[in-house]
Amino acid sequence: MKRYKLAVEKRKILGKKVHKLRKEGFLPANIYGKGVKSLSVQVPYKEFEKVYKEAGVTGIIDVEVDGAVRPALIHNVQQDYYKHTLLHADFFQVNLKEKVKTMVKVVAIGEPKAVSEKLGLLMQTLSEVEIEALPTDLPEKIEVNVEPLAVLDAQITVGEIKAPLGVTILTDASQVVAKIGELISKEAAAQAAAEAAAAEAAKVASDATKAAAAPAETVTEAPVPTTEGGAAKPAAEAGKPIPATKGTPATGTTKPEEKPQK
Repeated sequence: MKRYKLAVEKRKILGKKVHKLRKEGFLPANIYGKGVKSLSVQVPYKEFEKVYKEAGVTGIIDVEVDGAVRPALIHNVQQDYYKHTLLHADFFQVNLKEKVKTMVKVVAIGEPKAVSEKLGLLMQTLSEVEIEALPTDLPEKIEVNVEPLAVLDAQITVGEIKAPLGVTILTDASQVVAKIGELISKEAAAQAAAEAAAAEAAKVASDATKAAAAPAETVTEAPVPTTEGGAAKPAAEAGKPIPATKGTPATGTTKPEEKPQK
């Protein structure tokens, strides 16, 4: 297993004043451990960041302080998630001959048969497990082969994980690490149906509102015919030709052609 090195200095600036160290390019830290008196130290920020990215929380760091080397693990890293910067860290000094407990990430490898055949989706429900091992046996990660998952609801539990040599998994064996879920869960389907129903109801309500706001269509009645005296003419007689008065041809009739005199 690869080991890393970091040179640190004893730290005299404590408390809220440590922000001055950060401005100067140092990260405040502490060294502690079983039977070890806590020691405040400072470490160059960029050097720590580089080692932390490679070693994580399971890699052994040989921390050199005052000419002495202390094997340690990085613990309790505090971060400013808004600025994406580190604020503080602890070095947990270890005895290389005594087992330690720590958390290690679980990584799924392979493609489940159920996924390749489009029967379901892979759901990883556990991202890390607690383990116990000698510091030199701590793995960076634990891999879980998910290819055998071939049907809906098939799953792998912690108890089915094959731990690396010298490593004991402490997490409850019944906990599910990965499983095959439905392509569309019942909850998601129900939610989609409810949203569709709500959208349809909103559309109906909107159409009703528009119909109520629209102006009523007016119907224009045809004028009622009247007689010469102005009285309304009976509907039954409407449309009939008006009788001609004396000397006036009737409406709708033609004057007979006069024959020329011989």
